[in-house]
Amino acid sequence: MRILCSLLCLSGLVFSAHAATIDVVGLFPGKAVLVVNGSSPKTYAVGNVIADGAKLIAADNTNATIEVNGKRQVLAIGQYVHRSAPSANTSVTLQADTRGHFMAKGLINGGSVSMLVDTGASVIAMPASEALRLGINYKTGKMGRANTANGQVVVYIVQLDSVKIGDVELNQVEAMVQEQGLTSILLGMSFLNRMEMNRNGEQMVLTKRF
Repeated sequence: MRILCSLLCLSGLVFSAHAATIDVVGLFPGKAVLVVNGSSPKTYAVGNVIADGAKLIAADNTNATIEVNGKRQVLAIGQYVHRSAPSANTSVTLQADTRGHFMAKGLINGGSVSMLVDTGASVIAMPASEALRLGINYKTGKMGRANTANGQVVVYIVQLDSVKIGDVELNQVEAMVQEQGLTSILLGMSFLNRMEMNRNGEQMVLTKRF
């Protein structure tokens, strides 16, 4: 019991200002046993989301690589990293263009993008060309159909690892990829539903709610 306590204390990764921690208590090829906020140990596979803003990127017998708010930390037994995450009410301000549209420059899965804010889109929508540029193998997603101004089109439903605008970042955001009929990325409600949106004239403030 004393040994386990030592491991928990020494290998903790702090990712929240509210004493939230990720503790490494076991390491295996492709998996890590973690304790989140003092909960029971749980095994996570590489690619799993551990908590909001935290994901297991890699693991072997000696190290676990955990991405927290876009930054990667390598943890081995006996090491510890302290880190404060942005507060839940992080916000970003967008400026309307000459046509009154709000464009958001940011990152999807770490790749630079420009997105048109579209509250009429149920999820983030992107052309297949952009998905390929970002390294998204969209054809592994669930195939479906969507109604557009040009009629029904085939779409693929995928999960984006991360979407970031300014200091606001969300993980595991649903999106759909279209092979036809779309020329730019639409920032839809799968992202915006998790924001508090306030418009004041030519400015729109997006504040992260959860």
